[in-house]
Amino acid sequence: MPASAFGEPSALPGWTRAHLLTHLARNADALGNLLTWAETGVERPMYGPGNARDDEIEAGAGRAPAEIVADLAASGKRLTDHAARLSDEAWAAPIRHRHGGELTGADVLTLRLSETTIHLVDLDAGHDFDSATALLGDHLDAVVATLIRMCPRPLPSFLLTDGVRTWKLGEGGDLVTGTPGTVLAWLTGRGDASALSGPVPDMAPLL
Repeated sequence: MPASAFGEPSALPGWTRAHLLTHLARNADALGNLLTWAETGVERPMYGPGNARDDEIEAGAGRAPAEIVADLAASGKRLTDHAARLSDEAWAAPIRHRHGGELTGADVLTLRLSETTIHLVDLDAGHDFDSATALLGDHLDAVVATLIRMCPRPLPSFLLTDGVRTWKLGEGGDLVTGTPGTVLAWLTGRGDASALSGPVPDMAPLL
């Protein structure tokens, strides 16, 4: 992506591509906080209080493109280096997503995979959910399962399938069918129910 494109709008209202890439860098640091929580057992929220998350994104979006790219690479390396040091006990330790969902340390890297895949589409730079889920491959199963588990609110009861994998929401029930791309787009509020078949419930996005 050329430097001139960083200031152009992303697919997320009010955010340029520079905002989105800055968010991805700060998200890596936020997930690192969850790894520290899993390591120590001491609660460490993803972001600071109040508007800290949004303020950091807004401040970072005004940087030069090269600085944003370097920050994104460095924050990603910090996260993977941190994960490489985790013990088996830390991977199994309970943590909590900022939205309230109960997870474990082992879910953190899946959350990162989810963020980077979904925001690859949000960059509006040539990828759609079909190509993004093709890159995910078999990891789509864990990404969708983690999105479901991290949701703190009760979900309607139905089964969701992409024709290969099936996920149970609530108590299960009627089958809703889509492709990998249309399933992930709908779950994250980036696609509507018209691309799915079956009795699609009225459900707020999981992300």
